[in-house]
Amino acid sequence: MNSIVINIGNTNIRFGLFDDDNCDISWILNTKPYRTSDELQMQFMMMYQTHKIDPENIDKIIIGSVVPQLTHDITRALKKIHRKNPIIVDRNTPSNVEPKSKQMGTDIYANLVAAHHLYPADKKKIIFDFGTALTASCLSESGETLGVIIAPGIITALNSLIHDTAQLPEIELIKPKSVLGLDTVSCMQSGMVYGYLGMVEGFVDRINDEVHDDCFVIATGGVSHVYKPLTDKIHIADRLHTLKGLYYLGKDL
Repeated sequence: MNSIVINIGNTNIRFGLFDDDNCDISWILNTKPYRTSDELQMQFMMMYQTHKIDPENIDKIIIGSVVPQLTHDITRALKKIHRKNPIIVDRNTPSNVEPKSKQMGTDIYANLVAAHHLYPADKKKIIFDFGTALTASCLSESGETLGVIIAPGIITALNSLIHDTAQLPEIELIKPKSVLGLDTVSCMQSGMVYGYLGMVEGFVDRINDEVHDDCFVIATGGVSHVYKPLTDKIHIADRLHTLKGLYYLGKDL
């Protein structure tokens, strides 16, 4: 079965083409500026042509969203392309994971679902999502949500720093040559990379202490690849982790 899975986030819209449980192709579009359903339809069709995807060969369309105002227009666009109704999944979609909060975002719920499906059943898990917000979600071996942390995302914090200062430039988010910098760019890179790395490692230690376990740690989101090589506290990085969770939520609907 071929499925298109769409994760509508505050910064990006990520698409994934699943062949059964495998995501073979994925791509990203900017969430902003907001577009009409007709504009979205044209943009989606262009991406389908680029990746040689025939809408007639897609059996299921699964959407998860944290941007309600976009959900309707994207649903309409996809319905026109595929001539079938997309499946919308959210925290109320049944799964083996117990969300425990009516306020839980679809992306966080999907992260927990994917972790429960894909990673060791005998360990608690922590999922870090490096998105518009930095979130850390913790899951028990049985699928119970143990809690969530939400902090400003790395790019969100960096953009705020640049916007609110007169002399700090835009920078590429990469590992600097040293922790202590001698020019503005390397100083900022150190602050953003090692500052947030310290936050992530601190969260891991504190969560492990609180749940009395050595949790299995997964990282996902746009800049997760920057942080995974810098610490042994993150066991695996997977940019498609949230998409996989949305796929599992909609798979049997």
